[in-house]
Amino acid sequence: MSDAPIIIIGTGLAGYNLAREFRKKDNSTRLVLISKDNGEFYSKPMLSNALAKQKAPDDLPMGDAAKMQTDLNARIIYQQTVSSIDSQSQNVVMEEGETLAYKKLVLAVGASPFQFPMQGDATGDVLTVNNLDDYRVFRKKLENKKSVAIIGPGLIGCEFANDLAANDYQVSVIGPDEAPISTLLPTQAGLVLQEALSAIGVNWYLQKTVSAVNKNDAAYELTLSDGQTIKADVVLSAIGLRANINLAKETGIVCNRGIVVDRFLKTSNENIYALGDCAEVEGMLLPFVMPLMQSARALAVILGGGDVAVSYPAMPVLIKTPILSTVVSPPASGAEGEWHIEKSSQGVKALFTQGEALLGFVLMGDAVSEKPTLTRLLPAVLV
Repeated sequence: MSDAPIIIIGTGLAGYNLAREFRKKDNSTRLVLISKDNGEFYSKPMLSNALAKQKAPDDLPMGDAAKMQTDLNARIIYQQTVSSIDSQSQNVVMEEGETLAYKKLVLAVGASPFQFPMQGDATGDVLTVNNLDDYRVFRKKLENKKSVAIIGPGLIGCEFANDLAANDYQVSVIGPDEAPISTLLPTQAGLVLQEALSAIGVNWYLQKTVSAVNKNDAAYELTLSDGQTIKADVVLSAIGLRANINLAKETGIVCNRGIVVDRFLKTSNENIYALGDCAEVEGMLLPFVMPLMQSARALAVILGGGDVAVSYPAMPVLIKTPILSTVVSPPASGAEGEWHIEKSSQGVKALFTQGEALLGFVLMGDAVSEKPTLTRLLPAVLV
């Protein structure tokens, strides 16, 4: 297998950034990337604020497959999917029938939108945005429309709500939570964000779910769990992501919520690795850019024969809600402690502490300026 290439399945931020980091160290080892879409390189986080930046979908790619192939000195197979992996013989089998041998294989297959079960004759019209092709469809649907219903008041739902409302769309956000972004923000901070988004016209239907979506002339009618109905021209679901683990499971790789990997990003199967939104590292699924980049740098060394365990420093997350600048570094899941929240007319500072130790924070408005100082006080996420 010494002459076989390293194969990366997936050309999102994880796959392409890994390839770039690897090429900084090794420009001769054969490299193959497999993309189920057209292989464009773009930043998925940019999708939720492209309207505000006056970016059309075709403005977002930083390179097409041909450019990336040249830049990376790699073969890029695009608009094809992998049907199976034979980890014993170290082969990848394409749906088109081609079989590719690999020396080492990396799963950078990302995550897919979670779909909440709903009734009605228009559930098939509910959109999700998880890649650039999805976003192209979404922007096309927005043309000559006025109102958008967003199912899910989490991070992505709120970012889209801000982007749409700031561009004169009537926005309704529905979800079971008491306050927005409840997985990252304490309730008091979430309510402050809700108030800021309300000020630019976002309507909230919290502590409710969507029971049905039905066609209503050229628009849609959403029936909520309390019987209330609302109308919208476009319906967007943003209720979260699930790691894509099916291919790994079919290969016999150990999976939990994600593809289980060790500190060297190695799966349970020899010569197969995983990183990004699909990978569960030390029990953690962290679908953000900074852990992805830390993993890409470490794995680039590992693929070249090095021995570097991935580590995560404190990694605050910027929430793209320009109406109220927000940065969050959530405490570790299950951490014991309490929130101390200071609110002012200029912003919010929420600190999660255990005794004298700072374990997490939320900064809003002018308080965002304290991010560098507070980040230095936080423990590493993974040492």
